[in-house]
Amino acid sequence: MLIETIKHSFFDKKRMNTHTFHIPVMGIGFTIDTPLKVAHLGIDSSISLVDDMLIEKLRKVYCSKFKLTYTEITEHIEDFRAKRITSYLNMIGMLAEKKFEELKNITSNYGDDLKQYIELLPDTSDIKRQFSQLKWDHFNINKIREWVDHNLSMGSIDVNIMTKVDKENYCGNDKLPTIYNDAHAALRGYANSNLSSSLILSAGMNPKLYSYLEHFDDFYPNEQGVIKKKIVLKVSDYRSALIQGKFLAKKGIWVSEYRIESGLNCGGHAFATDGYLMGPILAQFRDSREELITSIHDILIKALAAKKYPVPLSPLPLKITAQGGVGNPEEHLFLLDHYQVDSVGWGTPFLLVPEVTTVDDITLEKLVNAKEEDLYLSAISPLGIPFNSLNGNTKDTEKEQLIDKGRPGSSCPKKYVALNKEFTEKGICTASRQYQHLKIKQLKEENLSPELYQKKYNKIVEKSCTCVGLGTTALLVHNINTKKEGTGVSVCPGPNMAYFSKIMCLHEITDHIYGRDNMITRTDRPNFFIKELHIYIDYLKSKLKEIKETGIDKKQQKYIATFANNLKTGILYYQLLFEESQNRFKHSKDQMLESLMKNKRVLSQILKEVDALIV
Repeated sequence: MLIETIKHSFFDKKRMNTHTFHIPVMGIGFTIDTPLKVAHLGIDSSISLVDDMLIEKLRKVYCSKFKLTYTEITEHIEDFRAKRITSYLNMIGMLAEKKFEELKNITSNYGDDLKQYIELLPDTSDIKRQFSQLKWDHFNINKIREWVDHNLSMGSIDVNIMTKVDKENYCGNDKLPTIYNDAHAALRGYANSNLSSSLILSAGMNPKLYSYLEHFDDFYPNEQGVIKKKIVLKVSDYRSALIQGKFLAKKGIWVSEYRIESGLNCGGHAFATDGYLMGPILAQFRDSREELITSIHDILIKALAAKKYPVPLSPLPLKITAQGGVGNPEEHLFLLDHYQVDSVGWGTPFLLVPEVTTVDDITLEKLVNAKEEDLYLSAISPLGIPFNSLNGNTKDTEKEQLIDKGRPGSSCPKKYVALNKEFTEKGICTASRQYQHLKIKQLKEENLSPELYQKKYNKIVEKSCTCVGLGTTALLVHNINTKKEGTGVSVCPGPNMAYFSKIMCLHEITDHIYGRDNMITRTDRPNFFIKELHIYIDYLKSKLKEIKETGIDKKQQKYIATFANNLKTGILYYQLLFEESQNRFKHSKDQMLESLMKNKRVLSQILKEVDALIV
């Protein structure tokens, strides 16, 4: 069946009428209930689906708070993980919709929530302008109620799945089918929910998980060309986006949004590209957008026809969004205008907004006081991926205490990243006491020098139990018993946190994003493109240091050279960009160009050092 794509898409409406920013997922617990706080105000946000134990505990809390019937979904129930996720998302969706309906229910006057909804909007919003005109022209409650009902929309209640966190599960000693793996069950939990929103797939391609999408009708377009559950891919470059988009299109699944995230200037796990910087990546998406849409649409319609699903005559709506280190309205607008992105992600600053995110008091205070030197790219993640962290977080303090007692490692109460099979048939976590005991035992048998032994020992015990630590904050905020998890909190802000130094309300941070106020008191914050470049060069320096200690081979030499040359290409791109931007970065252009030249010299020195290692 051929269908005509809707001319005025959902995405067009969102861009014109509501917000030009979204709140990405942060950790496991920090945005676990954010949609309940902001969806009724038209703001998009995302829930992590890693921890079904936390999700079940939060469902109990909210059922009690709002006097809803609660029946526990225990681990003895078949498919409990998926059912917990479905039940929680249905509850959050229902409560958010109730708040939104109450916001629209105008009686003799419009309420505080409606005022807040309108006031938060950017000043360029058609909705804001129309509401102001309607209010002043004739204060007719019935007309205003009708207008509100037709023009206001809820923010999207999106969910996030890390595709590689797909642990196998067992019933006794019998391994369960793949569909019961963690990520597969989470996908099923979302697919079976009532939500009409987006599934964000992050951390790279998982072909088995992507193929599993085929089993759920909500991911396909209906007769009107509407997809109830859209797919968002978090990507770091155009080539990856094209490969993944085509893979899914062959299965009849359209990617509705490509979310470009800085490789290193972000919160949480950091996936370093081979020196490709955000500006050139965004430019390629902008310049190749039509090619991306057309090439994938052609594949999609063949797959849909073969499956007897409705086939759109023209391409379905597609968004390009960006996030990573953005910190002021000038940068926000530059992404929207120059790169024509549809929305900009603001994550880290929202950790200082208790109205929006779920952050315990101790962690909140540490974030407020964080400086550049407190924010670092760590090796604490059991996934073996660089992880943005905060010095002195309470989970690391807890970890150090265990090391001092001679019992390093976590008891691993949740096992979501129990993926290592180096010593066991079933996966175990590299942050667990079990793994670290076996690894240290192996290390002792190597008869190393005390210095080398200590160095390798430190690498083993530095891993932290992040799947617990990233969720504990929600337990503390909601006064839920933490006997099993402990009270240690891991937190994963981006480097941008150093420039935000006070607790904010939602109105303040939104005014900051749209240039109506300024929440940054420091005057030395670098442009986010320049900051990303600094971080990449520091990353390259650390790789060079490793090579100096272990020796270099041709593969490593090629990697360093490619990385450095890609950075040099990026620097040249930024030089031309900043020089040609007549109406942008007026007050910081000279400083930015000077910084680019300085970094260019540093790269040349790094390449000389690499060449000197080759003998």
